[in-house]
Amino acid sequence: LEFSETLSRAGIQPIIGCNVKIKTPKNYLHENIDNEDHHFFLNIFSKNEKGYKNLLNIISSGYMSHKENAYIDIPTLFKNKDGLLVLSGGNNSILKHSYGNNITSQSSSFISDFKSEFKDNFYIEIQRIGEINYRINEEAVLNLAYDNHIPLVATNDVYFEGPDYYEAHDALMCIEKKIFVSQKDRKKLSKNHYFKSQDEMYELFADLPEALSNTIEIAQKCHHRPKIKLPVLPTFHDDASQEKKLLRELSYNGLKKNLKQKFLNENIDSNSQFNIEKEYEERLEKELKIIIDMKYEGYFLIVSDFIRWAKDNNIPVGPGRGSGAGSLVAWCLKITDLDPIKFGLIFERFLNPERVSLPDFDIDFCRDGRDRVLEYVHEKYGNNHVAQIITFGKLQARAVIRDVGRVLGIPYGQVDYLCKLMPFDPSRPMTLQQYIDEEPRLKEEANKDDKISKLLDISLKLEGLKRHASIHAAGVVISKEEVFKDVPIYSDPDSDILLTQFDMKWVENAGLVKFDFLGLKTLTLIDNCISLVKVGQPSFSIDDIKINDSATYELLSTGETTGIFQLESAGMKDTLKQLKPDKFEDIIAIVALYRPGPMANIPSYIERKHGREKPDYIHPLLEDLLK
Repeated sequence: LEFSETLSRAGIQPIIGCNVKIKTPKNYLHENIDNEDHHFFLNIFSKNEKGYKNLLNIISSGYMSHKENAYIDIPTLFKNKDGLLVLSGGNNSILKHSYGNNITSQSSSFISDFKSEFKDNFYIEIQRIGEINYRINEEAVLNLAYDNHIPLVATNDVYFEGPDYYEAHDALMCIEKKIFVSQKDRKKLSKNHYFKSQDEMYELFADLPEALSNTIEIAQKCHHRPKIKLPVLPTFHDDASQEKKLLRELSYNGLKKNLKQKFLNENIDSNSQFNIEKEYEERLEKELKIIIDMKYEGYFLIVSDFIRWAKDNNIPVGPGRGSGAGSLVAWCLKITDLDPIKFGLIFERFLNPERVSLPDFDIDFCRDGRDRVLEYVHEKYGNNHVAQIITFGKLQARAVIRDVGRVLGIPYGQVDYLCKLMPFDPSRPMTLQQYIDEEPRLKEEANKDDKISKLLDISLKLEGLKRHASIHAAGVVISKEEVFKDVPIYSDPDSDILLTQFDMKWVENAGLVKFDFLGLKTLTLIDNCISLVKVGQPSFSIDDIKINDSATYELLSTGETTGIFQLESAGMKDTLKQLKPDKFEDIIAIVALYRPGPMANIPSYIERKHGREKPDYIHPLLEDLLK
């Protein structure tokens, strides 16, 4: 999808395809060859929307069915053939076993099956890479094409941008394999695996003009591209029309319980209760109208359901944070534990009909219990409807220097010295080129030592490329249809977890809805502490500790806050000692202020809190908000 959007914005027609690993069936092999580990590769392209859907299905099935060594089997490919176009493959094609006029039985079986299934959407590839390692017997390939009336197509496996990127790509392969560039006994690519120009391809295949013109024919056949889609929310109830009714019912029941507890805790007299109930019901009705008008009732019900399940199964859940804490409906559904009206939080920051964006609850679970919640979600909605989101580690400035330095065999001390010349500042991330431009010592080192010069040159070419795939710390998609109807699936080799092949941004652009399941060690720590307290005091509940507990504020004022979420850095400890917080709003303010930019106002905030400096409210209308 990212490729499709980027190319179409530049006025180029994207052609969507994939180099696919195929399990060799027994009838393509000699009797004495075991087909367990025998594979070959094909290039498969989508011609239309049906083909794109089938391609997603095929790719996903490879990871879902054969996760150890993902591959596609022939029956799956043939079953999903509609809208697809197949090329016979390059150096790893099954045709490489044919020599001259000696057409092997496996090649003829392959040709017969694929021509029968794909008709005029099957092409035989011909490549002229040059080196002997990458040469399939051309005479055999031409005989197969002409004898079976199958069109030829000229191709060139592309691994890097241009000839001057060969060394950089070679280093990248060594980073992946954790080996040195200087090693002799390793696989090396040909220098011809670059993105050749039209003129270069014309020159290379001047004697086979039909193989070149067929590339145009293929481009004309492939006339579909995936586009960004509006999100499709998953449903909570089999009958979607029941969701509105259920959301109202659960919200009003929750409000009733919460207000009863509020009146009890705050000793509110019966005369005041009526006005408070009216205020809360008006706010609840307003929020429910917005949620239902925007058709987000299923989203709220799903989040509420798995949070309730976690709480019912003794898995600690965070009280709520981010803009979601501004929702009264969320408080009534037990998604959050904070009364938004009491703290003056506004719902429109979370959901706003004027600015259509998806609701997004950040939900913290005890780190030890998070996986159990995910298991519950998988069971409830079905494995094919739930997937975690992939994330890609990129080669950033300092990381690329370390990786390339290692494979080039440059001593660690030298590489470490270069990295220390590039201090990392999260508020101002810099590219390698910016570091080189701003730090003269980097240029000096490169001028003194050819190896360092080569290191910087290769690193500049590799910076920003994806280095590895891993699992996003929180992101999970729950889909109305099976996930692979919208995005391809990948399986993590070290676990049973299924992942989307698109990252977080592109998963949402493909129309899937993301839920955040964060594993927070602080919740695990709190839960462990509660268990220890209960040994001596079985009836203890953390809810018994009131938000205005004076002993807690005295402790915070000493700066002894190691292990307390968001309050444990050295700078924050100093700030707490000076601020001496005595109410919950002080903690809210100091967490908000303690970040680049607002930090400059902390001394003034402290002075004003203790009455040593007079506040300036700019205008009387702002006093209520600012004081």
